[in-house]
Amino acid sequence: MDNLNLRHLYYFWVIAREGAIVRAAESLELTPQTLSGQLATFESALGNALFRRANRALQLTDFGQTVFGYADDMFQTAQALTDVLRQPPENRPLSLSVGIAASIHKLIAYHLTEPALSLSREVRLNCRTGDTTELLKRLGQRELDIVLTDRQPASGEAGHYRSHQLASSSMSLFAAPELAETLSADFPASLDRQPFLATSLDAPYISALMNWFSSQDIRVKVVAEVDDSALIKVFGREGLGYFAAPTAIRDEVCRQYQVVHVASIHEVRDTLYAVTRARGSHNAAVTELLRERPELDDKIEKIEQ
Repeated sequence: MDNLNLRHLYYFWVIAREGAIVRAAESLELTPQTLSGQLATFESALGNALFRRANRALQLTDFGQTVFGYADDMFQTAQALTDVLRQPPENRPLSLSVGIAASIHKLIAYHLTEPALSLSREVRLNCRTGDTTELLKRLGQRELDIVLTDRQPASGEAGHYRSHQLASSSMSLFAAPELAETLSADFPASLDRQPFLATSLDAPYISALMNWFSSQDIRVKVVAEVDDSALIKVFGREGLGYFAAPTAIRDEVCRQYQVVHVASIHEVRDTLYAVTRARGSHNAAVTELLRERPELDDKIEKIEQ
């Protein structure tokens, strides 16, 4: 940056866009002599020519093309920022970076983020999925605005983050129609030694589900461990085994993956949280995501009645 004078870079960018010093000088409200002198100073500082003359016209050198590429990105971005800043504050787009734990089912993740996209203001959403521990680290480094997860931060991290419970759903079992018919008869004993599709992610509901299987004397036959909740459903649709998903999205799972709801297990629940930095956020989109989602719980009750 020692030899980079941003004003000179801007003058060069305008000259390159206009294709002539006279037109650029008119745009910048400078005399051609002044602008020509500024360009010469800039070229001297860079140690390379930016233009060559051809038939009384200015053409960029190879070096000039390289510099112009970077300058064009910089000043186009600066212009876009200027346009945003000229808007009234209430009309400016909101930027929202959301970390979503990979163990959260994708349909649930949509339901949790959708309220931010329903705001009257434009929201530019950026989603990142991954392990909760890594996502919380990125939240602490301000790379993320909020983390949606199925577990609360560890006790040692409590001082750095604030946790908000959003919703809680019982878990249900699903399977392709033929297998579902077999599993529905004499449930839950019918699950014994039947093919089960398990998530390989460390989701809290998986431990609770395995404990429930044990309490029912069900011997679990895991035929696949998958770290993608959508892929598990595809395997289930193809009849490779039965799988678990939140009851709150029962209808959507059945419709989207052409599977059948076998049963709901009230003793096993999937609880979802939004985690922010301890100091909170003034971002209206983040505030919207922190609202409790009782409609998901209500949906569970409606399904079970």
